[in-house]
Amino acid sequence: MVQAYILIQTEVGKASTVAETIARLPGVIQAEDVTGPYDVIVRAQSDTVDELGRMVVAKVQQVDGITRTLTCPVVHL
Repeated sequence: MVQAYILIQTEVGKASTVAETIARLPGVIQAEDVTGPYDVIVRAQSDTVDELGRMVVAKVQQVDGITRTLTCPVVHL
């Protein structure tokens, strides 16, 4: 199982709507609107890194109101 944090910047005033929409996507564990340089932080999981990448590109980045994403895979050192 691969998990990652997805840091999202949104259009002004869209953070709450974006977080609510993403929270309903399969593979999303949690989606929260936050303050700071990013507007929404998502924790997601999938079986493989490739599947995670496909989820981000095909589902997350397609949500209306998103301007930029940064995916940070969780590592266990």
